[in-house]
Amino acid sequence: MPICGDDTAIPLPADPAGLAAAGSGWLTTALHAYGTLSPDNGVARITECTEVGGGSTGRKALLSVECTRPESGLPTELFAKFSRDLDDSLRDVGRTQMQPEVRFAELARRPGFPIIVPTTVFADYHADSGTGILITDRIPFGIDGVEPQHHKCLDYEMPDALEHYQTLVTSLAVLAGWHRSGAVDDVIDGFPVDLQAATVGERPPLREERLARQMGRLAEFADSHPELLPANVLSPQFLSGLAAQIPVIVASEQALWPQLLATDDHLALCHWNANVDNAWFWRDAGGRLQCGLLDWGCVSQLNVAMALWGALSAAETDLWDDHFDDLVVLFADEYRAAGGPAVDPDALAVQVLQYAAIMGATWLLDVPGLVRARLGEQAKTMTRFDPAIKDDEGIRAPLQMLTNVLNLWQTRDVGALLAALH
Repeated sequence: MPICGDDTAIPLPADPAGLAAAGSGWLTTALHAYGTLSPDNGVARITECTEVGGGSTGRKALLSVECTRPESGLPTELFAKFSRDLDDSLRDVGRTQMQPEVRFAELARRPGFPIIVPTTVFADYHADSGTGILITDRIPFGIDGVEPQHHKCLDYEMPDALEHYQTLVTSLAVLAGWHRSGAVDDVIDGFPVDLQAATVGERPPLREERLARQMGRLAEFADSHPELLPANVLSPQFLSGLAAQIPVIVASEQALWPQLLATDDHLALCHWNANVDNAWFWRDAGGRLQCGLLDWGCVSQLNVAMALWGALSAAETDLWDDHFDDLVVLFADEYRAAGGPAVDPDALAVQVLQYAAIMGATWLLDVPGLVRARLGEQAKTMTRFDPAIKDDEGIRAPLQMLTNVLNLWQTRDVGALLAALH
């Protein structure tokens, strides 16, 4: 029995090979069902269906089509994203992330939708199996005024990094404010508040014994790999002080979530992971930088502090040092201007730092082991600009995020902010 979408009731291919086999006839039916292709038009043929890698879940493909006749507003250079990866059980665990993404694609078709996202030509999902497909226009990175894609944790190669983050933060704030203005009250139940569901994979609980081992390995790493961390977090005094806060960290994990949930003015529809690699940028006729946002997996109502950490977590450390407070103020101003409630930037900044600390303790303290496992003894003489690190996102990204968390702990007295939770 074929697996059919819950909305359109048509069979859903689970991977690029299935899409290619279904062919132009399936695409015609799908686009008719979604209302993006005129009833008297059809997809004449598929000229490209090439699987591509990337991302943490699902299979993906570049798709090009020709219609029986050209149709205004219908892109023909497309990107297909599948919820499933039936050949990789770890990646397939994330299949449920597409369900809210499909709902969001429908929401983005609403007149007055306030930010730029890819144009969706078809999206549907089968909840019981977790099978889904999302087909959008293909972003022309590096073509027709669109900047080349900016990859995660390579911001030191990006011109005007601050301007890019200002643009990202503004887009997040405008969407959140639009939601809080009441514009989507009729459908917002489809994006429930579940703060702890915004994650890829099952989040391991914090345990004092495990954290103590990780902190010990971090101190050894700082001593043996001094070029991979900034000077201000290499101090044995800082690292021993951090280890002494393990009971506070563990207690804060459970205290954080009720606090984030109770701050009602901070709850809004958000992109969870708006790093620069999940955006595209161009300049308008007046020279002002604009952006669109990609990859809406886990989209839901979040505390906006979570969205800000998601957007800034991979930035350069000096952006946090020099501009974090201003970016929080920018978010608060744009959120209010778009119809959201007035929020205190200082209180919002505290929640960003508290959330960043718990996420860092949960996900990033194994980075020393990752570096050693991948690179061995040679890593002891490397900097983060060494090609073995720079060219491997699986190393450079968690290393930069860990650096940011440690730097915030050292510069912002994060331990005291966590203690204030309970």
